[in-house]
Amino acid sequence: MNSANYEHIGSWLGEVIPVMSASSSPDGTQHTVLTPSLAAQCGYSMESDPWGNTRIYTSLMGCYVDNKEDTTFNVGLRLRMYGQSPSDVTSHDVTQTCSYSRWASREILCDRNYMEVGYFTLMVVLFSCESGAAHGIWKMTFFTPEPVAMVMREAEQAGYAAMTTPTRLVMRSPFNTAETYSENVSNTALSLVVYYKAPHGLNVVNLAAACPTGGVLFTEDVISWHIPRRVTPLVDGNFKILEMHMGINGQRLDKSQMAARGYTLSTTDFHIITELPVGGPDGYYKSHAPDYQYHITYSVEPMLDVLWRADDSHDTRYKVLFPITTPLMPRPPHVEDHTVPEDRMFSIHMGTFLHDVELKNITFSTGVLTLEECNAKGFAVQEHNLPNGTKSFSLQVPFDADVVLKHVCEMTIYFLPLIFGFLILPEETPFAHPVDLEASLQDVVLPTITGTCDQNVFYITVKYGSQGHSFQTMVGSQQLTPDLGEVYKLQENGTHYSLVVPYIAKDTAFELITSDSIRARLDVLLWDPNNSWVLGDLYLACSFPLTTTKCYPNGTMAALAVKVESVPNLVPSWLTLKDQSCKPVFSDDRFAYFSFSADSCGTTRTFFDNYMLYENEISLYYGNKGTTYTSPVDPDYRQTVSCYYVVNDTQTIAFNYKPRNGDPVAEIGSGQLLVQMRLAQDSLYEVFYQAEDYPVVKYLRQPLYFEVELMGSTDPHLELILENCWATLHEDRTSLPSWDSIVDTCENSDDSYATIFHPVVRDARVTVPSHIKRFSINMFTFTKDEEVLKDEIYVHCDAVICDTNSQADGACRGQCVHPTDASVLKLWNIYLSFQPALHHVSLLYIALLVQASDYKFNIIMMSFHYLA
Repeated sequence: MNSANYEHIGSWLGEVIPVMSASSSPDGTQHTVLTPSLAAQCGYSMESDPWGNTRIYTSLMGCYVDNKEDTTFNVGLRLRMYGQSPSDVTSHDVTQTCSYSRWASREILCDRNYMEVGYFTLMVVLFSCESGAAHGIWKMTFFTPEPVAMVMREAEQAGYAAMTTPTRLVMRSPFNTAETYSENVSNTALSLVVYYKAPHGLNVVNLAAACPTGGVLFTEDVISWHIPRRVTPLVDGNFKILEMHMGINGQRLDKSQMAARGYTLSTTDFHIITELPVGGPDGYYKSHAPDYQYHITYSVEPMLDVLWRADDSHDTRYKVLFPITTPLMPRPPHVEDHTVPEDRMFSIHMGTFLHDVELKNITFSTGVLTLEECNAKGFAVQEHNLPNGTKSFSLQVPFDADVVLKHVCEMTIYFLPLIFGFLILPEETPFAHPVDLEASLQDVVLPTITGTCDQNVFYITVKYGSQGHSFQTMVGSQQLTPDLGEVYKLQENGTHYSLVVPYIAKDTAFELITSDSIRARLDVLLWDPNNSWVLGDLYLACSFPLTTTKCYPNGTMAALAVKVESVPNLVPSWLTLKDQSCKPVFSDDRFAYFSFSADSCGTTRTFFDNYMLYENEISLYYGNKGTTYTSPVDPDYRQTVSCYYVVNDTQTIAFNYKPRNGDPVAEIGSGQLLVQMRLAQDSLYEVFYQAEDYPVVKYLRQPLYFEVELMGSTDPHLELILENCWATLHEDRTSLPSWDSIVDTCENSDDSYATIFHPVVRDARVTVPSHIKRFSINMFTFTKDEEVLKDEIYVHCDAVICDTNSQADGACRGQCVHPTDASVLKLWNIYLSFQPALHHVSLLYIALLVQASDYKFNIIMMSFHYLA
């Protein structure tokens, strides 16, 4: 069964959609729209590539074809091209006349959407497509393989077409009808019996058709199409192939044409094999972007035309039109970096792409730019069309453009991160390809750091590089600010700056301690915050003289323990002597000071000739604290304290006794002292919340930094001691429940989140450090039954003012020392209240009058909010 072929009917792009209608009247004035289902039923098919190049195939035995004696065939079509709007319609009429008389006994046609079988019969009466049911075909029985009988009208309703001509009986079936079935996996078959009325009675004809649905093998370069040499159920016995032709797009090719295109047609015992090169001139490539990755396919439509003769001398012409598209082939774009750093210009070439790919935009570090915007900014974007129909793109960007990132190290490293945004036409499918460019130039002099030490301080000098002072300085863990520079005696000019940092500053790290020295290290880092680059660093370690053990003639031993870097989780206040009840007399976050007699705290004595050795050990006994605060990988902390005394020695001491006339009597005087408690914003204790700042919002895990200060006094012999501090839910200091934070001048050891005392050093604000105590408590403290309290919280403190010249015992021995008695002035009910609600806060200052045992107190009231 042959077909008429209309090649390249129109050429359009984008949203133009062709619709076929066939002339259904002799004068061509009436047309029937060929929907996809009607086209398959009537023997029409249409193939369009993505750019609108269209081919239309019509079976010579199709509906609406003017058939003259089965030799001359006329067909007329009207094509309507619909644009983006319903009113944008263009019509195009086409006609074709074909002459064909070399009919075989059986003709089988396999098109893309239907299969057709025609059988030679001796008919005398002309039956048309419309009159076939009334005068010719009566009924048909399909075998699937079960028999299914239909009359002509039922078959037409099921999508089939059947007709008779003067010499032929024709049956057509779309591939998706119910009575078609798959056989041997790669074939779709149709088998039926047709009953039709002939002039001399009822005739019965067996018809069968089978079309291939697979059999294609792919390599990177070749498409191999395999068709069974014996197509069942078309051949039962022996047969002989008389003719075998290959074609493209429905047109036969001779051997010279096949050789010129690289096509081959061969046979084996079981198959007819057609081989086509991928990329041949009769097919086309198409771009795709699955998962936003660039791929291509190659499509081509070969044709096989075979004529064979069976044992019964009946000829069969078997024609197959078989569109083939290769699987997706990844084609990641190839990037060529043509950058020459000395030209200070990034230059990139990217390709290759098929002609259906367009570059739409480029994403830089600053944002997305269209091609027009790129060129407007001085970035040269160009498209290059190549002779083989592909294209590539190039881009040039100056080093000094705002989209270029810089890394200033020993040389300047320029970075240009890019994302090219593409579209595939006409579907407008997007995909992207990232490219990172990098170039280096030796055009930068980096800043340098040098340093020295003396017996007490580090001397640091930083010399600027070619970029000037365009960096930040980190001293230890802190950024060098104007305030910190004032502390470290910052001096600066146009070429360099210098620092003087005491070795005991909090920004240093202690590496090693011996009996007479300590090795401290200062880390200085020059940092570019814009690019997160390290421009320079210095790790300066020096040994400084430090006596850690003192032995007094009266048998008193004193020792200083230092937190070193190798024990990062050490809390000095937890250190004890061998007798764990012997705790530091003073401690902060870096030091712990012990003072004890040689016959206490588990001190051992050993005799050596004329000397006695008294020895103790400072160490950390984890106890219950270890599970909470100490990692099992932390090293042990042990420091030996040794004192040597001469055994045999004689000292002459003069002593005179003079009885006193009476007991000493304290002189009664009066004065005024002012004490205030404030809440600092952080651990630097430089900025404090003011009255208008309250209430202050705080969260769990945030510490509260308190400072209690004796105001209005410059007497260096007075010391403020915090004796007890606790929190309640009510203003009444005796109300319950309550939480202890400071007990008997020390941190509450029963609290899993212990209070921390912070050292006070002399500075521009603090003239007498003994007048100030600082401590912090963790917001986890205020929980009850593991639930966060949302009530009003009051913090109370009992404070003690001591004369440091007296030999008083008890609290006046110092913060966190256990006294037995004291002669002190007590401050009561210094409390800090805070609550969840936002309300007005009053700030009151009340003087403390010291008159005999009559005390009058000031109260500072603040409120703040904390959140779980």
